[in-house]
Amino acid sequence: MQPARGLFITFEGGEGAGKSTNIAYLQAHLQSRGVDLVVTREPGGTRLGEDVREVLLRLREEPVAPMAELLLLFAARAQHLQEVIQPALLAGKWVICDRFTDASYAYQCGGRGMSAASVRTLETLVQGELRPDYTLLLDAPVETGLERARGRGELDRFEQEELAFFQRVRDTYLQLAKESSGRYHLVDASQPLEAVQARLQEICEELFACWVPRHPVGR
Repeated sequence: MQPARGLFITFEGGEGAGKSTNIAYLQAHLQSRGVDLVVTREPGGTRLGEDVREVLLRLREEPVAPMAELLLLFAARAQHLQEVIQPALLAGKWVICDRFTDASYAYQCGGRGMSAASVRTLETLVQGELRPDYTLLLDAPVETGLERARGRGELDRFEQEELAFFQRVRDTYLQLAKESSGRYHLVDASQPLEAVQARLQEICEELFACWVPRHPVGR
């Protein structure tokens, strides 16, 4: 008998929001509860995806066309879905992904000013009907996040964007959360780490309380 589809959880947020630290925390918490899960990231998650990530983040003299950036992201996403995300969900595992398509709406539409229709078209083409079940948005003021990002060392191509770019990204994320309240869980990432992780524990209990195993889903 084929197992029910696993839960698909995504983490979103701007630069310096603390996604990596808090994903590791949630991973440990869920595994302590016996959840079989896969943790991955975008862009990345596969050898092809990691190559695309390096291309996208590397500083370069030539300007990158927004459409080229968007198409590279969705090319990596298509590989990621086929190789990692879909098989794990079909096997009944939970998947935690550091960024997914909401990041394309935030960064390419909000930040770059691209049409949301372009992202929606690619979203349907690449993902079919698959969407995250839950999205945890780690939100912090732009200045706070950028200060944290600078403290990590050399900035990548995205992290060197202007403040206004990141404000548009944050505004888009908050609008997505408002429009998709049933899927989004907003976490104030400007709080001390202990408070953020206490909120993650609360959300985790909500997931266990309301989760109903889904039927397998394919392309």
